[in-house]
Amino acid sequence: MELHTQLKNELKEALKAKDTVRLGVVRNILTAATNELVATGKTPQDMLDDEGVLSVIKRLAKQRKDSIEQYESAGRDELAQVEKDELAILETYLPQMMSLEELEPIVKAKIEELGVEDKSKMGQLIGSLMADLKGKADGGDVKRVVEKLL
Repeated sequence: MELHTQLKNELKEALKAKDTVRLGVVRNILTAATNELVATGKTPQDMLDDEGVLSVIKRLAKQRKDSIEQYESAGRDELAQVEKDELAILETYLPQMMSLEELEPIVKAKIEELGVEDKSKMGQLIGSLMADLKGKADGGDVKRVVEKLL
């Protein structure tokens, strides 16, 4: 089933179950998906493909992570908790990201392939890795592993 269709069905289920947090998150995803459609010149009645919906969800998850960080640094733990709850729901729609241990052999192989010997070509290495691992690994994790190995 298409992810966009699945989200529309989950919106109905969340309404019936009176799950306000999930309802809010699913509405937020669908609104962002509609905005993406309009921005690309399509009508709001069109459906985004799975890749488009996943990019919208990733963007929303990144926003939540940034908000959590800012709320915690400001001492607003109650607001950070709301964002954490929403992030947990968003992450259920995202594919499982690779762990640091899984990334290490891939990064080592790419370092050998590109012949990178120092941090001067770190940007090129990370760019190449992110192109290969698109959607499978978090950029921050990739950067940490690269910095560790160089």
